[in-house]
Amino acid sequence: MGVVLGQDVAAWLAKPVPVVAFGGAGALLYGLGVSVYAFEGIGMVLPLEAEAANKSKFGVTLGLSMAFIAVMYGLFGVMGYVAFGDATRDIITTNLGAGWLSAAVQLGLCINLFFTMPVMMNPVYEVAERLLHGKRYCWWLRWLLVVVVGLAAMYVPNFTDFLALVGSSVCVLLGFVLPASFHLKVFGAEMEWPGVLSDVLLVVIGLALAVFGTYTSLLQIFQSSSA
Repeated sequence: MGVVLGQDVAAWLAKPVPVVAFGGAGALLYGLGVSVYAFEGIGMVLPLEAEAANKSKFGVTLGLSMAFIAVMYGLFGVMGYVAFGDATRDIITTNLGAGWLSAAVQLGLCINLFFTMPVMMNPVYEVAERLLHGKRYCWWLRWLLVVVVGLAAMYVPNFTDFLALVGSSVCVLLGFVLPASFHLKVFGAEMEWPGVLSDVLLVVIGLALAVFGTYTSLLQIFQSSSA
């Protein structure tokens, strides 16, 4: 990430391009879908907490980690757009052009995906095995899921549009609506009104973002496919 940020800064200093700070409500909702998808690892929170040695510090550690990642992701996205403007591609490394540096960045990305994908897929494996194989380990089911994910990455056109759709329709529910709903269901009777209000607001705002974000993403997909 640091190498790409350095290249973005170099490209921006060498040839500044015109950028638009706000592209309208549709662009904002589309961007929110992609941004929320970037935190798809939220499914790992409960397994990580279960394995934590000191669970009392897990919440603070999680909050600091999420804040740091959010800042890094935000900086990464802003600098990519500032450097390349409307020419920014779905996968920012393709904007770096040919050369050993670009190849090294892509190799590092591949290594990162190779080691992190099994971790990120673990909750999916557990759910699939619970539903389809009696909660027992099933190697062929895991292989099948990996193949399906790989085929989706290879053959889904306009992959960023697909990310925005998944982020708006699924990740918003997982990250905002369901946690607040569960918290309200379990602790609602014990909470003061500010806590109840915050949970209700999270549910309402999350549902609104999910509906309008999904609509915007589908509209973008249909426009891209018809172009």
